[in-house]
Amino acid sequence: MSTAERDTIAEPAVENSNTNRKQPFPRGFLDTISTGWAERPETLPAPRAQASYAAARRAALSDAFPGQRLVIPAGSLKQRSNDTDYVFRAHSAFAHLTGWASDAEPDSILVFEPVDGAHEVTLYFRERADRTTTEFYADATVGEFWIGPRPSLAGVAADLDIATDHLAAFLPVDGELILDDDEELTRAVSELRLIKDDFEIAEMRKAVEITAAGFDDIIRELPSAVAHARGERVVEGVFHRRAREDGNGEGYDTIAASGPHACYLHWTRNDGTVVPGDLILVDAGAEADSLYTADITRTLPVSGTFTEVQRRVYETVREAADAAFAAAQVGVRFRDVHGAAMKVIAERVAEWGLLPVTAEEALDADAGGQHRRYMVHGTSHHLGIDVHDCAQARREMYYDGILAPGMVFTIEPGLYFQIDDLTVPVDLRGIGVRIEDDILMTADGPVNLSADIPRTADEVEAWIARVQG
Repeated sequence: MSTAERDTIAEPAVENSNTNRKQPFPRGFLDTISTGWAERPETLPAPRAQASYAAARRAALSDAFPGQRLVIPAGSLKQRSNDTDYVFRAHSAFAHLTGWASDAEPDSILVFEPVDGAHEVTLYFRERADRTTTEFYADATVGEFWIGPRPSLAGVAADLDIATDHLAAFLPVDGELILDDDEELTRAVSELRLIKDDFEIAEMRKAVEITAAGFDDIIRELPSAVAHARGERVVEGVFHRRAREDGNGEGYDTIAASGPHACYLHWTRNDGTVVPGDLILVDAGAEADSLYTADITRTLPVSGTFTEVQRRVYETVREAADAAFAAAQVGVRFRDVHGAAMKVIAERVAEWGLLPVTAEEALDADAGGQHRRYMVHGTSHHLGIDVHDCAQARREMYYDGILAPGMVFTIEPGLYFQIDDLTVPVDLRGIGVRIEDDILMTADGPVNLSADIPRTADEVEAWIARVQG
């Protein structure tokens, strides 16, 4: 139903700036709308697979804050324009602690109430309105006539294996710690995600599988992208379809950067052409219904084969990625993964005569850094229910942290030679390459979750030929 059609019958429960375009409900409608509906018996579900894992996470958080009331809001709908909202996604910490994922309700609140040295945990949310209420037909935000069936308190309690109550029953208390307001609580829930449990790891694998299928789709549709005036949008749209069909959507805005656009690290306008002979850098990740996301980058030759100079740059980036992977071992500092990749980058660009100093001088932590002109970003970040997961963790737990089994992070070195960079030869200008994989740390060493997506230059060329053939 279009907005125009909706306006002819709907009347908001609360007056606002859109009231003047609404028509009142006739008396006959009001007298009959609550009658004539079939019974809708409720069958309570068994707890979802994530419920026991979420309970263990809540227990860990409870132990960290004895005697303190903790408030974890899911967040609210955010306005896109006028009476149109963005798609709701619950706060990552809320989703992590409840197990309520893509189906979470806006404005829900998870509360840890201190009781006898522990906590009683209750999930408050807006109970669904039955068909005797005006909300059912008159509120386009929550009315089931508009958005479909909403969950009940009893249903969610059974599904998540957690106590529930009406949102109206929630009352704030002086001295409570509120997520995103209290620094210590915000840090704690972020650091709680540094080590993934078995459920999370399985969901990460699922997100990678969907993403891999999306990359196959992109390769299959590259000829269509070449034929379109905004071919980058074709690539973006092809991946979006896969992410929505098989998952919840994208975990972040897709980067479909063709030609010189590949040198812009966060190119998301995706309005450029896709030209034969160029490279296209695609940084994309599907988000599973559980909200866990992949984050993978592949750089593809649009024509199916790399030129000599493109191959040289590509294989250098791949060499840097392999060096970082080899360095990622239990007990190693997280930042040393980046150091291993940057050593390769510095050595190669020095060999190519691009640096005014030696590679050793460029790698000096205080006086060097000249090679960073061509790779300004970091090599790795934690990955999970957020694409940049655990972002509020302390530096000593993150950048200076020690790699441990259960951590999931990216390895994503790159080389970017801007189209107007006079420090590089003409044949390098406009070439941007990044290779990004999702890595699970185990007791036996790193596991590349995205290893089945071709990585070497030869593998990429064979991949394109196979999928398009």
